[in-house]
Parts: sequence; C-alpha cells; structure tokens
Amino acid sequence: MSQQNNFLKYLSLAPVLIFVNLSVTAVLLILINYWFPDLLFHPLP
Repeated sequence: MSQQNNFLKYLSLAPVLIFVNLSVTAVLLILINYWFPDLLFHPLP
C-alpha cells in the first residue's frame, strides 16, 4: 500500500515540477532578453 501511495505522490508532483521548470525558463528568457535585447534573434554574420 505504501508503494502505491508513493507512486500517487509522484504523479501529483510531476506536473508541479514541470510548471516550475517552465516558469523558471520563461523568466530567464525574459530577463536575458531584457538585459541583452535582440540577442535571441541575432542574425548570423
């Protein structure tokens, strides 16, 4: 029973971790684009 309970905890934790990961990635991209504008879409030389 404990193993199934741990598995259900993992299933409820995975979407939270995905949301946190995507939020951190979005914030980093926004901040990098704020500090260094036009660097994400820099044309190749």
